[in-house]
Amino acid sequence: MRHRKAGYRLGRSSGHRRALYKNLITELFRHERIKTTEAKAKAIRGKAEKLITLGKRGDLHARRLAAARLNDPAIVKKLFDELAPRYEDRAGGYTRLFKLGRRQGDGAPMVLLELVE
Repeated sequence: MRHRKAGYRLGRSSGHRRALYKNLITELFRHERIKTTEAKAKAIRGKAEKLITLGKRGDLHARRLAAARLNDPAIVKKLFDELAPRYEDRAGGYTRLFKLGRRQGDGAPMVLLELVE
């Protein structure tokens, strides 16, 4: 039984999965949209939104927590200086998923995950 085992495993070990999440979220904040599989997008969506909420807090502790969850210090700066002020009056729902159909090679459902304006 899988009771109380929330989250996506994505067929990876925990360290590999954690690194994948860091990379995907960092690239989402860098480019403000990424094309990925539906499972990966749904896995990182909540984590990315929590980081934007941290950015809205704006204190030193929040900055250090965000730096621990992102790979690039420049992206941490962008999160706190550009992205978080953009969503200051928004109470959540910072990301949007567009379904793109299935990938040619293996038929995986693809989506475009982007930050809303």
